[in-house]
Amino acid sequence: MNEWKEMLEDAKEWAKEAGKKQLERADGPMTVNSKSSAIDFVTELDVWTETFLTEKIQKHYPGHVMKTEESGNYDGESDYEWVIDPIDGTVNYARGLPFYCISMGVRYQGETVIGLVYAPKLGETFEAIKGGGAYLNGYRIHSSETSNLNKAVLGTGFPYDKGTSEDNNLPHINDVLPQIGGLRRMGSAALDLCQVACGRLDGYWEIKLNDWDIEAGILIIREAGGQISVTEEDKGLYVLVSNSSLYSTLKALINRP
Repeated sequence: MNEWKEMLEDAKEWAKEAGKKQLERADGPMTVNSKSSAIDFVTELDVWTETFLTEKIQKHYPGHVMKTEESGNYDGESDYEWVIDPIDGTVNYARGLPFYCISMGVRYQGETVIGLVYAPKLGETFEAIKGGGAYLNGYRIHSSETSNLNKAVLGTGFPYDKGTSEDNNLPHINDVLPQIGGLRRMGSAALDLCQVACGRLDGYWEIKLNDWDIEAGILIIREAGGQISVTEEDKGLYVLVSNSSLYSTLKALINRP
């Protein structure tokens, strides 16, 4: 575990340095391109941040495998694999909204053992090491204790093909919304997961995600006492997380085929 702590401290240092650069550039001119759809953005800071982080990892941990959103996979001989999203919530970042983050998860022999989610504009650092609990800015966090569905506040999101596919999450929202206290759609899967971990949200679900969206956040929720379901589907990952009291009810209510 000492090795994991060292890796987490390095990841935090690099993420904060990259986040400082993101903040410096947030209000200035910026190159923004579209990827798979008109609203699936990549900015020059996505690319810069990913390059910065991968170069740091290659220098300090040569041989480690990496899986990244923008540049793909980096092979290596190590049992460690870093899973990196340089800016989760790129649309928010490009529009000047503060709900975006750097997400870094580390797997050891296929199991996630380190999770870091750093939100520069919010000034919040979520972190976890397997077996060591979850923390926000150094303070221990736990998932909520809400047990009544009609008092629960949940988060969700929509896939980029929402306008062309019937599997666009709207049917689930129609099932869930009348029965809950509130619904939020904030635009960063990694940060949404962290909101469940610290009890701000009682649960969250989304479809057609990638592992770099959730790798760090899933460990943070697990270490905060939440419950998790990740299902690999044809067009990505279906993720459902909540506190322990609501999990079974939500899983039955959001009934994926």
